[in-house]
Amino acid sequence: MEAPSVTQRPLTVREFTQRFSATPRGARLARRFARFELDRWGIPYGGDVSDTAALLVAELAANAATHGRVPGRDFELALTLTPRDPALSTLRIELSDTRTEARPPSPGDVTAPAPDAESGRGLVLVDALADRWEVLDRRPPGKTVRAELDLLY
Repeated sequence: MEAPSVTQRPLTVREFTQRFSATPRGARLARRFARFELDRWGIPYGGDVSDTAALLVAELAANAATHGRVPGRDFELALTLTPRDPALSTLRIELSDTRTEARPPSPGDVTAPAPDAESGRGLVLVDALADRWEVLDRRPPGKTVRAELDLLY
């Protein structure tokens, strides 16, 4: 996948972390907060990078609220924009939840659902849109799904 371009080169590492309730509303808020924060970082709202990142956050947050939900526990969104060289940066999106027994498949193990299935497409989209992604163990107990986008300037 060709790396999307953005309009402004970040001068420093940018970071954003926020916890949200593990509910559909929390997942919606995570997507909206991510778009707002990316716009503050110079990644324009409605651009290719913003739209791709919002879709990744939406899918991962929906999974955290649906499959990773532990009553009384939140999920956490972390965004990091890191310059790698004069023409390339990496946007890292991490969604962490506290459920350990509900682990998603790893990259390469994701299979498309049946055409008439009502769910199961989220990680297929993540696999198609992210330049890299992985599932990591987390301390305290839980897991983090990390997706990265390479951004050209």
